[in-house]
Amino acid sequence: MKKIDNLKKRLHKAALLVAGIGLVSSTAFGAGTVSGTIDAAIAKYKKDTVVYLMGGKGPVIPKSGVVDQKNLVFIPHVLAVPVGSKVTFKNSDKVNHNVFSADACNKFNLGTYTPGMSRDVVFDKPCVVNLLCNVHSEMSAYVVAVNSNYFDVTATDGKFTISNVPAGTYEVAAWNEKLKIQGKTTVTVADGQTATVSVKMAK
Repeated sequence: MKKIDNLKKRLHKAALLVAGIGLVSSTAFGAGTVSGTIDAAIAKYKKDTVVYLMGGKGPVIPKSGVVDQKNLVFIPHVLAVPVGSKVTFKNSDKVNHNVFSADACNKFNLGTYTPGMSRDVVFDKPCVVNLLCNVHSEMSAYVVAVNSNYFDVTATDGKFTISNVPAGTYEVAAWNEKLKIQGKTTVTVADGQTATVSVKMAK
């Protein structure tokens, strides 16, 4: 009887292990990846480009974002968030700062606040917001709120990777401080596969 009970326990553990492997596999291969680069004549403009996919199904899920102020610079220079996200603006400097936007799609002024303070703003619609500081006129940055769950901001080399994208065909959209996207680009994503795309941009 004891041997039968032990056998049952081993079979139960084996079944759980197989189920777990199946769950991991379905998670790992249940979506695809879009990888690519910005195709632009002026290499220095390739960085800080927001690339996002349009046409996805399901609701856009808000996330939290942070823009800090250090050494009289907004960090990061470009932050991308899904529509509905809350962005926290921090002051990690040793001087007073301010954050304001004059853009009609999300106009705000957080006032002057002291080192260590932070304030929040919700970006409830698709919008490109130019962040400014009325204490330090040389400071500038951007928050780009996109109507998508699938996006990335390029590094200096202009490369981007968008992970966990459900299978389907999407239009590739992009925003850049200096450049505009040229033509229409689409990409088809397959489960467990990486689709590559080049996004052409110019002044």
